[in-house]
Amino acid sequence: MKTTSRRCSLQMDDYLDLLNLAIQLGDVKWQKEITRKMEMTLSTLETAAQ
Repeated sequence: MKTTSRRCSLQMDDYLDLLNLAIQLGDVKWQKEITRKMEMTLSTLETAAQ
């Protein structure tokens, strides 16, 4: 469980960096894609915590 949690945490950090870049570039489509992937990662993290 700790490995999954750590991996998801690192993925979230990466996704946040990418989201900030997408916002700076004004790329709305990319922002939505990143947000969707972040939601999926969060869902995985919540499932692993149970």
